[in-house]
Amino acid sequence: MKIILLQDEKKLGKKGQIIEASEGYARNYILPKKIGVEATPKNLNDLKLHNANEAKKAQELLDNAKALAEELKEKQVVVKIKAGEGGKTFGSVSTKEIAAALKEQHGLEIDKKKIQMQENLKNFGSYEVAVKLHPSVTAKLTVKVVEE
Repeated sequence: MKIILLQDEKKLGKKGQIIEASEGYARNYILPKKIGVEATPKNLNDLKLHNANEAKKAQELLDNAKALAEELKEKQVVVKIKAGEGGKTFGSVSTKEIAAALKEQHGLEIDKKKIQMQENLKNFGSYEVAVKLHPSVTAKLTVKVVEE
């Protein structure tokens, strides 16, 4: 009997996958526990429509991420930190401060977890910071650290 899985099942397969199961196993385990449904023409059509919808949503997310990456490439964020004698900085600039400055200066809201830095910025100057907007899209943002 052909079954369409409704959820990931360790020994059977992934959600949306069509598997072949014995009649007894399907009727006594898979169908009552709502792990899958029988692969009727209606259910197969629903699966095809669902997959097309998911692909469309994924493409829209990718397009939006690419557009935002292009926009970020042209932007520069200025972050001010205090300095002591001899130009030494007090503290450092973290991803949280960069995200707040980006929202304040350009109106773009980006989660601080998407901003990738090896370590916090501890000196004055201009830096290139990576922003991971999508699993396949990473943008570069210029961060300028100046004295307050």
